[in-house]
Amino acid sequence: MSTATASSPSTQKAKTEYKTKEMHTVTPHLVCAGAADAIEFYKKAFGAEEFMRLPGPDGKLIHASIRIGDSIVMLVDELPGMGAFGPKTLKGSSVTIHLQVEDADALQKRAADAGAKVILPVDEAFWGDRYGIVEDPFGHRWSMATHVRDVAPEEIQKFASSMEC
Repeated sequence: MSTATASSPSTQKAKTEYKTKEMHTVTPHLVCAGAADAIEFYKKAFGAEEFMRLPGPDGKLIHASIRIGDSIVMLVDELPGMGAFGPKTLKGSSVTIHLQVEDADALQKRAADAGAKVILPVDEAFWGDRYGIVEDPFGHRWSMATHVRDVAPEEIQKFASSMEC
C-alpha cells in the first residue's frame, strides 16, 4: 500500500499575496453620508480616480475605492445597522487624512474651489513643509503638505517645545 505525501499539481494552489499591488499597508476607509457624492467631490478636489463602486440593493454604496496619487481610499455610505456613521452624524472626527503632494498651495485652492472649507491656510511650517488643512463637505479633514526645506530634528523639537497648544 502506497501513501502519497505530496499533492498532485492539479490540487496545489498558487501562493496568493497577502495584499493586491494597489494596496498599501494602511488604507483610510471613510464613512460618508452620501458616498457617491463624496467620490465626485474627491475627483474635483484631489484629482481622485474611481477604482471600484459596489452599490447595495437600496442604492447606497456598501463599498467604493478611489485612488489619490499612489494610494487607495475606500468609502462606504453610512450604514447605521452596522454602526457605520460619518463625521457629520458624529459631529466631528478625530482623524485627519494627510496628503503629501508637489504643490500644497495649489491643492488647497483646488479643494476650496470644489467646496472644501479651509481650516488652516497653507503656510510654511516649522518642520520644513508648506502645510494646510481643509474640511470636505462630508466632515472629513484633509491635511496637505509639500516639503520645502530640511530641518534638523533638534530644531524641530526646540520649536515644538516652545509652542503653546
